[in-house]
Amino acid sequence: MKIARIQKGSAAVTAVVEGDRVRPLPSVEVLDLLAVDADERERLLAGADEELPLDEVRLLAPIQPASIRDFSVFEQHVEGAQMALRGPDAQVPDAWYERPAFYFTSHHTVTGPDVDIAAPPGSGRLDLELEVAAVISRRASNVSAQDARDCIGGYTIFNDWSARDFSAREAPLLLGFHKAKDFANTLGPWIVTPDELEPYRDGDRYDLKLRAFVNDDPLGKDTLANMAWSFEELVAFSARGSVVAPGDVIGSGTCGAGCLFELWGRNGSFDDPPPLQPGDVVRLEAEGIGTLTNRVVEQEADPPEVPAARRRARQG
Repeated sequence: MKIARIQKGSAAVTAVVEGDRVRPLPSVEVLDLLAVDADERERLLAGADEELPLDEVRLLAPIQPASIRDFSVFEQHVEGAQMALRGPDAQVPDAWYERPAFYFTSHHTVTGPDVDIAAPPGSGRLDLELEVAAVISRRASNVSAQDARDCIGGYTIFNDWSARDFSAREAPLLLGFHKAKDFANTLGPWIVTPDELEPYRDGDRYDLKLRAFVNDDPLGKDTLANMAWSFEELVAFSARGSVVAPGDVIGSGTCGAGCLFELWGRNGSFDDPPPLQPGDVVRLEAEGIGTLTNRVVEQEADPPEVPAARRRARQG
């Protein structure tokens, strides 16, 4: 089942997408559909008494997340990023292979398909990031990877937009990315339940073709099967000594050739290809899930800057 949220009047309404038609379910929440089995979803869908053309509805982000953990589990991407940071001979750090790494990003800046995206104020190096994200539908703590599969309600495309000039300033602070990432996080076009993706299953991975385009020019491609850790393992790691809960989003991190930054590292230039500019159209495709498209627009006027730190004036 493909589960979406659509704009209907002034309300955001849960809907099911079937081909080129949409069936609204005004009395059902997205998490309600994700948390039940296929038979119960069909029973809930039977109560839908309206059908709309897909091309006539406005799709919203398919969920307003409770939290977003974004991992980085594609070796090719990490290698290219290291080249951008440390030169053409850079390799993936040994520490990366030891355990999956993630950061938390803002769930308040989530956008959906066809929403205009601007670089954050003061940034001149906007980048896209092609990812797939799992949506949690069941609460768990200290769960095994095998049992973690039951916690995943579905999958969606995730564009983890990045301000690369900001990230270069934030990386040395050792607290993770913040203003480089928290300005926009796009999910969509809908959430696909795991049963729809079973034909693509390859062991504990999904062999889904992933492709990114800028203005219809192909940027790169990969397969979700190249994840260094499976989604089940990422959920288990997230819940280790902690909790995952319904509405949490677990991002895969950028796939190979799924962003400009990796290509900058491989091409030896931060302008090959150039950063995203107003008017650029970014299209991300994930086989079995769908297509997510957004347009880049002009930045808003700069808000006031926060001053540099005040030096310590007194001895403790």
